[in-house]
Amino acid sequence: MVDYNGRLGRGYAAGRAMTADEVRRWTAAFQAYLPEERPLTVLDLGSGTGRLTPGLADAFGGPVYGVEPSERMREIAVDTASHPQVTYLPGSAEDIPLPEASTDGVLMFLSFHHFRDRSKALQEVRRVLKPGGVVLLRSQFADLMPELFWYDYFPSAREVDAAMYLTVGQVRTLAAAAGLRPDDEPVWVSAEPPRTLREVHERLAHRALSTFEHLPEGEIERGFAAMAADAAREPDKLMPAHPAAMLVLRRPSER
Repeated sequence: MVDYNGRLGRGYAAGRAMTADEVRRWTAAFQAYLPEERPLTVLDLGSGTGRLTPGLADAFGGPVYGVEPSERMREIAVDTASHPQVTYLPGSAEDIPLPEASTDGVLMFLSFHHFRDRSKALQEVRRVLKPGGVVLLRSQFADLMPELFWYDYFPSAREVDAAMYLTVGQVRTLAAAAGLRPDDEPVWVSAEPPRTLREVHERLAHRALSTFEHLPEGEIERGFAAMAADAAREPDKLMPAHPAAMLVLRRPSER
């Protein structure tokens, strides 16, 4: 488990910031799978610093609830990502502080791998979803890992990242056991723009990815030194942006 109340929480906002265009591209992708009527009640489960939470309120009308276990991350969200239709709440995926059948949609954006008990979390998600409600599970999957260029600087990172995530099949099995029906295939979303080598280095240097919490300190130092040198030589070199996988789960409508 990663402590977001400590060092990681302090660097997260700077290292994982999203532009307004990125937020709009993500919310546009979400709209394709959520009901058309407005307003919709949405749960951002593992909302962190609120990168997407206000955008969900703009797109779906609110109310939107950001549930986040880290006190530090919630404080940052309240200070920097407030919105009239957004409420940030303490809680966990295994104990969601919302009533049964109270939400039209649940977003889990790069949070699923942090849940302590994924089976219980999915059961809780089903509980708070209305019949016919939709879950948007944006995650990495062990069998769909992107080949990130910066893995070359941190040789252990590939193995560390792969070990963090379940396969698509494993997630689908857990979801079905919790009473959620997975769509046939993951959705691929291209929302992140290509960034220059200098921009990627500056973002990664905040060490806001949980990957770095599991790497040897010496490897981290060597990797960033090499990346800094390359970024100084080719600061404007554009690095590839990979499409992101998202699994869509649904609570069946009651008959």
